Amino acid sequence: MGALWQAPSAAESIAVTSPWTGDVIAQVGMSGAAEVAAVVAAAREPAIIWGKTPIKERVRPLARFHELVTQHLAELSETVALESGKTPAEAQAGLLRGLEVVEFAQSLPNLDRGGALEVSRGVSCEYRREPLGIVAGITPFNFPAMVPMWMFPIALTLGNAFILKPSEKVPLAACRLGELLLEAGYAPGLFSILHGDRRAVESLVDHPEVRAVGFVGSTPAARAVHARATGLGKRALCLGGAKNHLIVAPDANEAITVRAVVDSFTGCAGQRCMAGSVLVVIAGAERFVDKVVEAAGRIELGTQMGALIDGAARSRLAAGLAQAELEGARVLLDGRQRVAPAGYEEGNWLGPSVVDHVAAGMQCAELELFGPLLSVIRVNTLDQALALEQKSPYGNATSIFTQSGAVASYVAERATSGMVGVNVGVPVPREPFSFGGTKDSKFGQGDMTGPAGVELWSNLKKITTRWAKSEDANWMS
Repeated sequence: MGALWQAPSAAESIAVTSPWTGDVIAQVGMSGAAEVAAVVAAAREPAIIWGKTPIKERVRPLARFHELVTQHLAELSETVALESGKTPAEAQAGLLRGLEVVEFAQSLPNLDRGGALEVSRGVSCEYRREPLGIVAGITPFNFPAMVPMWMFPIALTLGNAFILKPSEKVPLAACRLGELLLEAGYAPGLFSILHGDRRAVESLVDHPEVRAVGFVGSTPAARAVHARATGLGKRALCLGGAKNHLIVAPDANEAITVRAVVDSFTGCAGQRCMAGSVLVVIAGAERFVDKVVEAAGRIELGTQMGALIDGAARSRLAAGLAQAELEGARVLLDGRQRVAPAGYEEGNWLGPSVVDHVAAGMQCAELELFGPLLSVIRVNTLDQALALEQKSPYGNATSIFTQSGAVASYVAERATSGMVGVNVGVPVPREPFSFGGTKDSKFGQGDMTGPAGVELWSNLKKITTRWAKSEDANWMS
């Protein structure tokens, strides 16, 4: 275990509780600068050796890791659900999505083969991809396995050593993934886990040997980590929060739209940066509001929707509902009134909630409340709907529900979000397409997965060669 993650030397630790029951399920230590230094020191020599290993050899333990995760899928899903509040089905879906990134990383020897070209008479140029050295990923509570798996498969395959700092609220799945990586054949020190809070993050970002940082979390934290890392001259890509708009046109398919909208704002209890939280209904599509409320009201807590991460999240969302009422909105579906599932009365539960007659400027229309709360804004035209999306400071996702190709194209061209869906409630790109938003949803260049992830975790070395002067040399030679 000591070769995998660092036990803090200080006695300070915090309790980890399950969102389902409120029971303490683990204790996690709080690391600081001393622990960061020890983890980096343990990674130093393995990173040098690994970086000189041919990429075809570097993918071999990753293939074994894929097999191990598949074999332990049920166990890992239960662990993710236990600590994050997801349903086991949601936890498994996240793991399967993470495995897609593993599969993409396994393809890198064939996809990213370098390049060479005779650029002039007697002169050739080539490029070689090289690792950065030691890199780090800082990941959130809502996807304890999937988001780390967005990062380390690509980073490790490119020849780096990787340090993971998971959310202190969900340390268990990360540790289990680390055990499987060791079992898969990665040398100790190539993948390390550092537990802790903000102090651990700051010490990790500050360490001079950590060359690049990937981050997923809230917008304030993403902005702060990006500023800190880039201020030190490091490479950083930090993904933040969102306020995603689901636009419904009058001609939308009823069955597809209602299910997609409900799944979007209730999936993972709304605790995901791709959740649809604003339903923009264009005149003529008002019938969809009641149908969404009816379908969301049938969601069963504990089976179809999980728990919120902690009591603070429930209090924040309850306050958001109360504030919406004070500002003049109408609560059509009140999740505060839902009863907890039998046997889980001490968990953090809030039912799906729908607030209608929301106006731009209201708190529930502007802030990322991060839960199963859907705000309904009614507009007269498609352009008014797009104006709401364009004015939002966030830019993760926008979806349009319509049967018109012209309308879909109109929205896709004008939406300012980085990910757009057509009749899709959660428009997460699948590999090899990269994940990433715009505006205050992303700080840094590129995206987190796919080919953009390759650029994040590596450098390109360009080599220009001339061995002898050509008899027919020109000015470029």
